[in-house]
Amino acid sequence: MPEKVVDTPYPLIDADPHFSRVVRYMRPSDYAVWAGATGAFPGMLYLWEMADPTKVRLRTPLRLGGLLGFIGGFLLAYQRSSVRFWGWSENKREEEKDFKELSERARLGLPLYGESDQPEWVQAAAYRNSAFSQLKFQAFPMFNFVNHPFHGTDPAKYGVKTDAPKDESNPQ
Repeated sequence: MPEKVVDTPYPLIDADPHFSRVVRYMRPSDYAVWAGATGAFPGMLYLWEMADPTKVRLRTPLRLGGLLGFIGGFLLAYQRSSVRFWGWSENKREEEKDFKELSERARLGLPLYGESDQPEWVQAAAYRNSAFSQLKFQAFPMFNFVNHPFHGTDPAKYGVKTDAPKDESNPQ
């Protein structure tokens, strides 16, 4: 079966990045978006209350709005960081950080994307379930918490020596 290749304007760093990598690679602008969404949700509730008063104390709705803004802001920041991993937006900073991090792991002889005690079929299923899941956060927020070898990139660019070529971008 031919492999599907997605043409992106910037280099692909990772087709299915682990949750911790996405959060570690967030930029200050991602944190600003997160903070803005956290404050915008209760702010809009307050403005709405000023425009159409309900004569109800706003303490609980504003707290709930703050919580929903915090969660929504995190999902938006996470999605922005993931888009850079996929090469859909400018990602020079992430590319350099990724190359440095994974080259060091390869030099030390460690698995590039971490070790997993899961069987390979579970890792492949986790990849199939979480790849590009950040595009459907509004329906079902799902993150990649499983270390697996399926990332759509060539490990040789990090200095990994392989005996036999293995297709890591298309798990069976």
